[in-house]
Amino acid sequence: MLSSSMQVSVIRLRPMEDLKKSLENFVKENQIKAGIVLTCVGSLQASHLRLANQPQGTTFEGKQEIVSLVGTLATSGSHLHLSISDSTGKTIGGHLLEGCLVYTTAEIAIGILPQLRFTRELDTISTYKELKVYPK
Repeated sequence: MLSSSMQVSVIRLRPMEDLKKSLENFVKENQIKAGIVLTCVGSLQASHLRLANQPQGTTFEGKQEIVSLVGTLATSGSHLHLSISDSTGKTIGGHLLEGCLVYTTAEIAIGILPQLRFTRELDTISTYKELKVYPK
């Protein structure tokens, strides 16, 4: 088991900003080698998610509340899941894709783990690139 102290950064996205692109830009600009999404609240005017066991993304039009955003962040690749709810409270979630556009705001707290480095490496069992954690 590896451990690290944590620094916290908070960002706020504005209307029409793309949630995924903005997070990727933040990670790149700050050269984050290991980070985690601590919390996110806000709203979207359109969402694009890859649902469980689906090869393609699905677009959801209309205003949605961000219920949850979780995942790992790194310059070597991130893995993020988003849950959203509509005006009736119906909630759906999946892999965050580009095309999730902020409606009013997205307030995001990001934990940065300076003593660690995340990579994504092929796992022979799952056959996907999965998280590997190394000391920095």
